[in-house]
Amino acid sequence: MSIHNQSLLNDTGILNIEDASIVIVYTEWNDTVINELVAGCERSLAQYNVSKVTKIKVPGAFELPFACKQYWERTQNTGKQPGAIIAFGCVIRGDTPHFDYVCQGVTQGIMQLNVDLPVPTIFGLLTVENMQQAEERIGGVHGHKGEEAAITALKMISMLRAL
Repeated sequence: MSIHNQSLLNDTGILNIEDASIVIVYTEWNDTVINELVAGCERSLAQYNVSKVTKIKVPGAFELPFACKQYWERTQNTGKQPGAIIAFGCVIRGDTPHFDYVCQGVTQGIMQLNVDLPVPTIFGLLTVENMQQAEERIGGVHGHKGEEAAITALKMISMLRAL
């Protein structure tokens, strides 16, 4: 694990959270990386006995904000609304400016969800130069971003409950 992000896995402030509901929205693009992000997230949530986890797969990263918002809107008044949404994607730079447009659009979309929705949307988008950098973020020298996203979601749910 990176020495720079150890405090992210500190669970101080996480209240009794077993009844929390989490939605994981993830892409099918770069599935080797994404599958490990989701698995790490699920492992961390299980450590806190969070069992209400819904998973939604979308084609690519650009679709993440739309799917998050649609899930929220379509579950209103159903008792299925989550305490947090986690969005996972992995965009690897190629030879065209496509990388920049996708990363900027998804970042702005998820930020807008955090302003518009009454629950947090956790930014789990890896924006990397190559597959090695992605691997370093799914259990390598930069920690495990799936685990970190789970802890972040739980901390945010706890923060909201404490308000």
